[in-house]
Amino acid sequence: MNRRAFVSGLAIAIALAGFAMPAAADGKRVALVIGNGSYKSVPALTNPPTDAGDIAAALRRLGFAVTLITNGSFDEMRRGLIAFGRNAAGADMAAVYFAGHGMEINGDNWLIPVDAELKRDTDAANEAISLQSVMLQVSSTGSLGLVILDACRNNPFAAKMSRSLATRAATNSGLGRIEPVGNVLVAYAARDGTTALDGDGRNSPFAAALLRNIEAPGVEVTFMFRNVRDDVMEATRNAQQPFVYGSLSRKAIYLAGAPAAETAGAKQANVAPAAAAPALPAPLATSAGAIDPALVGTWEIMVASGRGQSRWIWQIMADGTYKFHAEPFRSAQAHEGTVTFANGRWTLHALKGVRNYSDAGSYEVRDSTAVITGKLGTGYWKRSVE
Repeated sequence: MNRRAFVSGLAIAIALAGFAMPAAADGKRVALVIGNGSYKSVPALTNPPTDAGDIAAALRRLGFAVTLITNGSFDEMRRGLIAFGRNAAGADMAAVYFAGHGMEINGDNWLIPVDAELKRDTDAANEAISLQSVMLQVSSTGSLGLVILDACRNNPFAAKMSRSLATRAATNSGLGRIEPVGNVLVAYAARDGTTALDGDGRNSPFAAALLRNIEAPGVEVTFMFRNVRDDVMEATRNAQQPFVYGSLSRKAIYLAGAPAAETAGAKQANVAPAAAAPALPAPLATSAGAIDPALVGTWEIMVASGRGQSRWIWQIMADGTYKFHAEPFRSAQAHEGTVTFANGRWTLHALKGVRNYSDAGSYEVRDSTAVITGKLGTGYWKRSVE
C-alpha cells in the first residue's frame, strides 16, 4: 500500500472518533482537600470531614501531594489556598476538593468556612472563600486544573442572611453556573441552582460515587465524571444530578493511567491512538443494510488541527451507505461507502474518495450522542441540526 492510501485510511479512523494525541508523561501533582462539617453558627454536617479524608487518601494513591484541612476556619482556608497556589504553579495537575456549605450570593459563588456567620450578604467577601479565587489557583497547570465541590447542600445561612439592598439578587439554592477557562474543570455535586444530599452513610452520594470511579485505570477524566454522574443519579433516584463545567482540549487526560492500547474500549473518552500498523487489513465484507434506526441521520464532531477547529460531518443512510465531508473542505478527504450498525457493533468500508480502507468496532447511542469505538479508541459523535 502506498503512503497516500495509508494516510487517507488513518484519517478516516481519526474522523470516526475525533481522537486525542497521547497524554503527556505524568508530572507533578498537587491537591488541596477541605472537609467542613463542624459549623459554629448553623447545624453541623456529618459527612464532609469523612468525605475529605477518603478523597485525600485516594488522591495520594494517584500520586498527588495532598494537603488536608478538616473543619477549616476562614484563616486556615485562606492560608491553605495561598500555599497550595504556590505549589500548583507549573504543576502538571492541581486539584481542589471541598465538602461543606457553599452558596451563591448576587452571582458570586462562595465556599464557607466553619467560623463564618454571614449575617449580611456583604459579609461573604470577609468571611468566605470565593470560587473564582480557587479556580485561579489551579489555572496555571500544564495539563489539568480540577475543582470538585460537594458544596451544594441546602444552606441554612441563606434563610437568616439580611440583604444589603432590596433590589439585589437573593441567594439561590445551591451554587451558580460558572464558565471556567483554559484547562480548568469544575465539578459540582449537583448542577447549578439545585442542592446535593449529605447522605446517611459514611459518605455523601457524590463522594461515594467519586471514590468508586476516581481510581479506575484507563478512564479519561471527563468520562470518569460521567460515570460519577450516572452513579449519583441512580443512588438518588434522579433527585441529584452532578454537573461538570469547563471545556478541555482534545488531549486525553487520565488520573489513574492511560489504557493499554489492546484493551482500550468504550468505557473511556478521547482515547490516545494506538501505534499505527505498517499496513491496513484487507477490506471487510460489508453489505448495505443492517442499520440501527438510532444511527440514521447526520452526525458531527469537532476536530482540532494546527490550523484550528474543523467540523467533520457524517451522514448515515437507512440503506446502509454513508457520506463524509469536512468543513473547511480541505481539512479532511471527503469519502463515502457502506456501513453497518447493529446490536452494538459497526463496520465501515470506504468505496469512493478513499479506497481500500475498512474499520469496525462497537457503538452505543445516548440521547443525542453516539459513543463510537474503533481501531484507535473511543470518541463521540453529536447529532447535527442539519
